[in-house]
Amino acid sequence: MVPLTATGLRVAAVSVLLLGAAWPLGYPEAAILGGTGLIAVALSVLRVLPARRVSAERTVVPARVARGEAAEAVVTATGRGRRGVRGVDMEDLCGGIVVAVRTGALRPGETSTAAYPLPTHRRGRLAVGPLRTVRTDLFGLARRARRCAADTSVLVRPRVHPLPLLASGRAHHIEGPSSANADGGSQAFHTLRSYVTGDDLRRVHWRSSARTGELMVRHMVDVSMPHTTVVLDTRRSAYATEGEVGPPAGRLRDDEADPLGDADDAFELAVEAAASVARTALLTRFPLRLLTAAGTVLADSRRGVVPDELLDLLALVAFSDEASLAGAFDELDRTRAGGTLVVITGSGDLTGLEALARPAARFERIVLVRTGPQPGRGTDAPANAAEGHRPAGLSAAIPCLYVDSPQALVAAWQREAAR
Repeated sequence: MVPLTATGLRVAAVSVLLLGAAWPLGYPEAAILGGTGLIAVALSVLRVLPARRVSAERTVVPARVARGEAAEAVVTATGRGRRGVRGVDMEDLCGGIVVAVRTGALRPGETSTAAYPLPTHRRGRLAVGPLRTVRTDLFGLARRARRCAADTSVLVRPRVHPLPLLASGRAHHIEGPSSANADGGSQAFHTLRSYVTGDDLRRVHWRSSARTGELMVRHMVDVSMPHTTVVLDTRRSAYATEGEVGPPAGRLRDDEADPLGDADDAFELAVEAAASVARTALLTRFPLRLLTAAGTVLADSRRGVVPDELLDLLALVAFSDEASLAGAFDELDRTRAGGTLVVITGSGDLTGLEALARPAARFERIVLVRTGPQPGRGTDAPANAAEGHRPAGLSAAIPCLYVDSPQALVAAWQREAAR
């Protein structure tokens, strides 16, 4: 296929029309112009047809990054021919945007590198590639692109903030009370006592029984490992402000490369809150469960999940189409309760939040976090209130934290942890 650009095709078409109309109309000047145009197109094609003997590869550093942190793609080109080249023009596709890359002059066997920053302002998987070498002529009439490196991607994770672990209200020491629904892993040996009818024979301590002459069993107590259950609302309607139907055109934030709507900002803050709470629980090696309106993200952290794996999962969480949050609370009815329940939603639609009253009695502590602008709060009122407008039907015993920035999230959470 002839590698003509749109400009080259137009010049070729006009040249042919001029040549076709020159002789019948008696305009030799038109024939000269048409012939010149066709010669220029032919020379441009001949200029770009020979492929430059250059190999290239791209490296993305780092492969995982928190939203807003720096990441870059490093392109390395190597001369493979017997003659050097003055420079190599390449194009890389990054997140749907074409990025022009140019390396320096190359002698045979020599390498040259060029780097460009990656847009990490949006959470998710950022596709990078394909990388192509490009040859064009001086007038832009012909263009030839050749793929030279495989596609790759960068995983942009949510940012995490330093949040303390909330106490669940139980005794956190070995003398704590036994619990009928305690985890086996949270029970520890306390003392030996005499056997009573109904004791588990697997807990009999045979050496002590032989020494004392009576049957002795190990007395286990619940050390009350704090469980943390996080419910993240992923419904777009929960974060949309009144009258917002999509990202407002032309509004750019200082740290953004393209416009974001208020719903996107509030949702990103909600994901960061969920990531921060969950990461704290994993770092302290306490059980964690993470649910969303669309389903379960992490069913049981005691299966060897590390914080990096959790952040990888949350990097791909997106808006869902559920009409209600009640489905997440239905899932809680089918699983073990206890410990702390953190519900994170926006300041918009609250459909299904009333279902929180059903599992509330099964948790020692419940916190509701709502991201985005606080309902009923004017622009002149002080922002970042920790305890704000309470949704209708929400128990007075459940604290409601309104946050509109990472700083407000950390401050409100620390106040709640100190209660």
